Amino acid sequence: MKWTDVQQIAEELYDQHPDVDPRTIRFIDLHNFVVGLEDFDDDHSRGGEKVLEAIQAAWIAEAE
Repeated sequence: MKWTDVQQIAEELYDQHPDVDPRTIRFIDLHNFVVGLEDFDDDHSRGGEKVLEAIQAAWIAEAE
């Protein structure tokens, strides 16, 4: 997975962290969750605020 795979990342986060409320997660924690995904294979430094916001929004939608 790459940073651009926003929906796939959100689905993985939803499955792996069912007790986490994506509406209240801090971006540093979200970043750590993403780079910790087993299939994630991208430059860790490319996970900026815009992509994290998109992942968070997709995760919220997945959780609803």
